[in-house]
Amino acid sequence: MTESLPLNAEALYAELLPAVKGLIDASPAPVVLAGITSGGAWLAERLQRDLGLSGNAGVISSSMHRDDFAQRGLASSAQTVLPFDVNGAHVLLVDDVLYTGRTLRAVINELFDYGRPASVRLAVLVDRGGRELPIEPTVCAARADVPADRSLELARDNAGRLSFVLEPKKA
Repeated sequence: MTESLPLNAEALYAELLPAVKGLIDASPAPVVLAGITSGGAWLAERLQRDLGLSGNAGVISSSMHRDDFAQRGLASSAQTVLPFDVNGAHVLLVDDVLYTGRTLRAVINELFDYGRPASVRLAVLVDRGGRELPIEPTVCAARADVPADRSLELARDNAGRLSFVLEPKKA
């Protein structure tokens, strides 16, 4: 059973946008965006457009480096495409929901398969706590308490509008 959540994804995006702009404006070097599949990729694509950044945002997948790869296998979501040189880049990873930090660990391993960035920072729409690893976002639009037996995911309709869905966790 899918439940709707009182978190307004569009309103949170409106808060995330100026925070990311401030982070990029304060950077002494150009910043490139890489969104984590799939919700983070949607956010990175939209941030790239709304901030008027040239080129395309990257898409990065955690599939190949997940610690539960044997159980999950290769995800059907998009695979990694980074339209920039990772070596020496200032990378802003973008994700929809931060929980345990395990996906971020896998994504950082994937990123380093492509080169050695000068810096890596993280922007998330929602931090739901429950960290298992010492990973914290640089920018976060909201913090939310979500029961441990639920999964919080970003959804996008055909018009590109964002919303959240709350579902029972998959085994």
